[in-house]
Amino acid sequence: MDRSARPGVVRRVVSGVWRGIDRLRRASVNLLFIAVVVFILAGLWTSRIEPLPTDAALVVAPNGNLVEQRSVRSPLSMLQGGDGMHQVLLRDVVDAIRAAATDPRIKVLVVETDGLGGAGLSKLQEIAAAITEFRKAGKKVFAWGKNFNQAQYHLAAHADEVFLNPDGYVLMSGFGRYPTYFKGLFDQLGVKMQVFRVGTYKSFVEPYTRSDMSPEDREASRVYLDAAWQAYQADIAAARPKAAAQIARYVGEAPEMLAAAGGDAAQLAHTAGFVDGLKGADEWRDFLRQQVGPSADGKGFKHVDLATYIGRVREEANHPAAKVGVVVAQGAIVDGEQPPGAVGGDTVAALIRQAREDDAVKAVVLRIDSPGGSATASEVIRRELELTRKAGKPVVVSMGSVAASGGYWIGMAADEVWASPTTITGSIGIFAMIPDLSGPMAKLGLSVDGVGTTPLAAGIDPRRPLDPQVGQLLQQSIEHGYRRFLAVVGAARKMSPEAVDQVAQGRVWLGSQAKEKGLVDKLGGLDAALKAAAARAGLTDYDVSYVEKPLSPRDQLLAKLFDNGEEADTPPRASLVDLTVARLRGELAGLAFWNDPGHVYLHCLCEAP
Repeated sequence: MDRSARPGVVRRVVSGVWRGIDRLRRASVNLLFIAVVVFILAGLWTSRIEPLPTDAALVVAPNGNLVEQRSVRSPLSMLQGGDGMHQVLLRDVVDAIRAAATDPRIKVLVVETDGLGGAGLSKLQEIAAAITEFRKAGKKVFAWGKNFNQAQYHLAAHADEVFLNPDGYVLMSGFGRYPTYFKGLFDQLGVKMQVFRVGTYKSFVEPYTRSDMSPEDREASRVYLDAAWQAYQADIAAARPKAAAQIARYVGEAPEMLAAAGGDAAQLAHTAGFVDGLKGADEWRDFLRQQVGPSADGKGFKHVDLATYIGRVREEANHPAAKVGVVVAQGAIVDGEQPPGAVGGDTVAALIRQAREDDAVKAVVLRIDSPGGSATASEVIRRELELTRKAGKPVVVSMGSVAASGGYWIGMAADEVWASPTTITGSIGIFAMIPDLSGPMAKLGLSVDGVGTTPLAAGIDPRRPLDPQVGQLLQQSIEHGYRRFLAVVGAARKMSPEAVDQVAQGRVWLGSQAKEKGLVDKLGGLDAALKAAAARAGLTDYDVSYVEKPLSPRDQLLAKLFDNGEEADTPPRASLVDLTVARLRGELAGLAFWNDPGHVYLHCLCEAP
């Protein structure tokens, strides 16, 4: 064969492949352009203002996890199945119910709980307070569900009447903490975790160094979980007096009570006073049609959904020039810039700085829902709050479901610290954890060797065991960091370091307990914190403005494509296996956020009850 022909063949093949790639690229760009145009046109179409119905029902049907701030899900995570849950802004739900209380267009509030996913008790209590305001305005609230789990029932229980599907159930089980412990797996793989910590109760490292819960962690967890369960029961008893005497027995003697009801869980819930009646979906719709009348098409009942209503209310509202700025810190605290869903130290600091430099913002509220993370990033945020306070602007911290460890640290530059009675907070402790992967590498035939000018030249390298001198430096750094933590808290809370140490040591407290220990100033939700900030700034007429980083065009498109809104279809219910795999993946995936430059962390292994 003539060799001179080969380059031509190769060129033709390469050229053909390149043309194919170029066509694919152009097709992808065109499809993306078409998608953008479609969304713009759809937005223009749906933005046409239509009057809200009068004497209608406001339907609150949360479809997903209640959150302080939505995160943008990536296309890759969606292709991999994502987390299976949408996200619903807590402030949308609360603001809508409060507005509806005095809106003559809204006659009743309808609560449907089937789509509600994860919801911390403190978030549920804020919604419950808004529902109570609605009822005090003389308007009725009706709730229905196919089934009620513990969180869903807390939301429904505050209605005037609660209805359950005849084949449904009300499931209450109390609160628990059951982490996965990875030491056995690590031992089999040859992975060693080199841990440096201060704090008897600082349990974050234990799932990677133990095979069971330590006595200290068990003790501390039991104390705050018992307190949370008592708070839950008190909420239900106050909302449903007829069920007050049955709650403890309903959980503690569930098998016996269900047997006495002939296995009929719905009838048991009705007899015990947890629901007022049993209605199928069609009966529920007929009931609502009787309350507010039929819809325009005659098929349903006259109503407006939450997303439409809150959007209209915010369009119609007056917006005074003076503002109370709200900065949200939700998720693990990570060094550098981060998107919504994680607390980037530089990102949140920049937002606080933006609020400080905005003359229209007269006070700043930092809303925290974070278990902590990077010590470096935590201090970057705290320092920015401190500068804001020194600039003369009042700073108030509002703790959401969790504000612990680094999430507690960042709030220690505020004029006032507010927590919900069931906020998870405290966890004043510090640690470093460095994996030693030399074992599994050796099993794969890999080794590391070399030479350095000093014993410290190798630094922190997971491929080899730490040099003892590096270990000593880390432990000294951790001990200094703990003393610094005590000093920061002591200065902020007007306590001696010794007094702080008595309630520190990494121990977790509920907000009500933290108030007794002097770790927070007052108990209340975000609304109370906003009023406190406004009062400190001397404001009576003001607007609440969320200071947030604008989404990039890419993220805006993704938010449209994977809309988290209330109108989205409820995602398929995950199987038990899927949920278990997702939990394991989540427990290990959190380690990927560890990027503190000093390898020092203020992180709590805690979940909101």
